[in-house]
Amino acid sequence: MHPILRVVISSQQTGLILVILVLAAVLTLFAGSHTDRATGATVNNFLNSYTLTQVATDASFFAIMAIGVTMVIISGGIDLSVGSIYALSGVLMALALRAAGPMGHGATVCIGIAICLGLGLLCGLANGAMVVGLRVHPFIITLGTMWVFRGVAFVASKAESVLVPDALTKVTKATLGLGGALYPVPMLLMLAITALGGVYLTWTVMGRHIYALGGNPEASRYSGLRVGRILVSVYALSGLTAGIAAFVGSSYYGSASCADATGYELYVIASAVVGGASLSGGRGSAISATLGAIVIVLIRQSIRTLHFDQNYEWIIIGCATIIAVVLDQISARVAARRMVSS
Repeated sequence: MHPILRVVISSQQTGLILVILVLAAVLTLFAGSHTDRATGATVNNFLNSYTLTQVATDASFFAIMAIGVTMVIISGGIDLSVGSIYALSGVLMALALRAAGPMGHGATVCIGIAICLGLGLLCGLANGAMVVGLRVHPFIITLGTMWVFRGVAFVASKAESVLVPDALTKVTKATLGLGGALYPVPMLLMLAITALGGVYLTWTVMGRHIYALGGNPEASRYSGLRVGRILVSVYALSGLTAGIAAFVGSSYYGSASCADATGYELYVIASAVVGGASLSGGRGSAISATLGAIVIVLIRQSIRTLHFDQNYEWIIIGCATIIAVVLDQISARVAARRMVSS
């Protein structure tokens, strides 16, 4: 077998793509069809431009955050607070813009982006600083900040949904010439963040340091790596991606509330794990995280399209996460045995 073909077949991403294709084929076959009112043509309920764009849009919110969380997982940590950072960033952005009053289109968009990204980054820095400074397990730190950040959003918004300016919605719902109800901006942003995350992890020194820290923390310390700085940076990036997702999500749906992204941390971590990120650290990628998010969204779409009880969504996603972790452990044991035998 050709070496390139062997690498492609054994790649984690190839398996994820095959799963996505299988799920898409099942949905195409069993989703049924309807008649387009405008053209009279028969249109598949899944395999059409509107549904595919909507699936990509739904996946974009999970995928953007999953890329940041994947970096944390690669370093050997965990971040449970991303959903709350999303809610806090969106709420405070909406409140700030409402208090500022009418402004120009460009100024409104720039200020909205700055607030969401700035708050996300600050929350991530706070997580990283506490993990490093207090020397408490990141599960406990981010579990606490998950409640703190959402509590601040609740108090600030008084549990009300806050509308965002139309200028933001016009940006995220720009059709970019596609027309109709097709809004590709979230999908394009997801692809851009995936590319940037892939470059950062694969081609930069800091990215290689993240893998080194997750693979062997003690060796990283003895080799002179600034472990504290690396840990703070990955949590900061996780918060930043949550802030980006908050801006896109709040702008796309036109409002923000303290209940936004409730439970998203579970979907995001599931996306990273299904994408091949090892919870023991040292393995994962931005592209696989995005593919994992698409798999999760397609599972949700399958349940809705095929008219199953939506309560099965949690069962199936939970089983998929467990299977992914078990396969990861089996793969690690096989790799260890091969190293010993060689």
